[in-house]
Parts: sequence; structure tokens; C-alpha cells
Amino acid sequence: MIPHTFGESPPWSVGIEEELFVLDAETLEPAPFPRERFDPPRLKQELFAAVVELNTGICESVAEAVEELGALREKAKARAADAGLVLAACGTWPTAVSEEQPITEDEGYRRFVEYAGSSARRQYCSGLHVHVGVPSPEACMRLLEAVLPWLPLVLALSANSPYRGGAESGLASARAEVLALLPRAGAPPVFGSYEDWEAFAERLVALDLADEYTRIWWDVRPHPRYGTLEVRMPDQPTRLEATAALAELVHALLVHHGENEDRSQAGAADRGAYAENRWAAARFGREARLIHPDGTRLASADELLDELGARIGEVAEPLRRLDQASEQLALGRSEGLGILCRRLVELT
Repeated sequence: MIPHTFGESPPWSVGIEEELFVLDAETLEPAPFPRERFDPPRLKQELFAAVVELNTGICESVAEAVEELGALREKAKARAADAGLVLAACGTWPTAVSEEQPITEDEGYRRFVEYAGSSARRQYCSGLHVHVGVPSPEACMRLLEAVLPWLPLVLALSANSPYRGGAESGLASARAEVLALLPRAGAPPVFGSYEDWEAFAERLVALDLADEYTRIWWDVRPHPRYGTLEVRMPDQPTRLEATAALAELVHALLVHHGENEDRSQAGAADRGAYAENRWAAARFGREARLIHPDGTRLASADELLDELGARIGEVAEPLRRLDQASEQLALGRSEGLGILCRRLVELT
């Protein structure tokens, strides 16, 4: 059995992870974050040496978590500056060639890269992960199915990676496409129970396909160690205000479904519709038209936000003004990628 802490943190507590690119202050090309300047568990290594991961503690609200993230951004920026480096938050670094970036000196990551090959080498991208504490393993699996149909909307709203390798990718979220190359990516399979999920995760480790259950990169997953459901769908936002807005939306979705669930209507979400919507969100971002969660019609991001607003309140409102992919493309086309990269650093 996998040890878990579900139900041990305050109800609907929240933790947030951000992944920031590390860059040479002069060239704005990726550069390794000095290993001695990490401060686990709050400033951690990631797969690539030129990324730093920020992790909050257990917070009672999104506002508290975002305040902690702001302090962590400042701490990480100060440590980077001491080494002649700067940080930037976005889904992909516009000029970076992923396959050229050095991997962190960590045995677990090295084994993963040997196994996943080129699909791992392409993962120089960054996401926002929102953990929400849930009361039990069973509640975790019910909530996963309940929120899954809404996650493509979260991706569409968060899209912030239109460039890859110094060129326009043709996608609002190139990160979403890159992540889909990994084993155990996208939507989780349908599990009949938490015990079924647990058996699957344990089998991966027993067969030496993974060194631990966190080598599962689904868009949403149980995280027994923290007692949370972890939503991994959003691209990394640039402005801290955008992180706050997206985290509020994710948190409100989970709380709404957790406190108002109709167990008679519980069941597996439509994976076919999810795959179609995930692709559309990655391709078009805010302009995507998505299959409504009820499966009967197409709806725009704003129409779906209207519907969510009626259920979860004003937390949806700040997202109406968020279109990070279009902002990047407009600046990149008018001023060039050099100016765009400088602007991303400034906004971070």
C-alpha cells in the first residue's frame, strides 16, 4: 500500500508549485541554477538544470499561497542574481532548443531520460501545479472525474507557450503538445476505485517502469504523500496575478464539486471528448471552441466561464482578460523575440 495523508490537512487546503526558467542575465539563454543555491523543499531542482521549482507549504487559502509564492519568487530571483542569472515564468522559453538543455545531475532524472529518450529531452517546458487537500482517497477519485471535463478550459485560459525553438509553434500551448509525448500523460485511465489506481501505480514501480508513483504525468493525479488532488493542466503564467487567478479557478472548481457532489450522478468522464478538447485548447487557446461537459454542444471559453461563474462566483472574472499566448505573439511579431524575452523577465 502507498502511505497517504488524505484528510490530515485542513479541508480544501491548497499548495502551489511554479516552474521558472533560469537564464543568463546578458544573453537570456538558459543557464543552470547553481546547485548550492537551491533550498529544498521550497526551491527545488527540476528535470532540466536551467529550471527552478517553487513550492509553497500547506495554505488555508489561495491568497495565502500566492503571497508565499511572491516571496519565493523574490528569494529565487535574489539567489539567481548573485550568480549573474535572471528568472522568467512562461510555458516555454521562446528561443530555447529543448534537446540542447542539460539534464539535472540526479539519478532518478537520469534513469527517466534513458527510458523516455527524445520525449524526455523535449520537456523543457514549465507548468503550474495546484494541490488541493481532499478528505479521503475515495473523494480524491470522485473529484478527479468531476473536474476532468473542465480542465481543457483551464488549459485554454492558461495557454502561455506559443513559441518553441525560436519560432512560432502554431499552438497557443506548445507545452501541452510536448507533455503529451510522455508515457502516462494526458487524461488518466478510468479506475474503478482508489485501490485500482494504487495497484496500477505500485505495478509500475514493481516492474521498474518508474522509481516512484510521481513518475506519472497525467494532467490531474492523486498525490497520496500530500493528501491532495493535483491539477497539472495550466501552462506556467508569467505574472503572479495570473497564477492567482488560475489557482483560484482550480481551487473553486474542486471545492464546488466536493461540497455539492451528487453521488447518484457520479461516473467516469468522457475521455474521447477530453482528448478532443485538450487538443483544441492547446491549438487555439482562448479562441478554442470546446465540447461542453454535458456533451451536447460546442462552447467558447467565455461561455464556459459564464456558466462556471454562476456556480463558483467571482473567481472566474479576472480570467476574462487573460490571453498570454496572444500577448506573446503580438510582441514577438512586432518587436522580435529578443524584446519579448526581456519583457517576460520583467513581468516575472
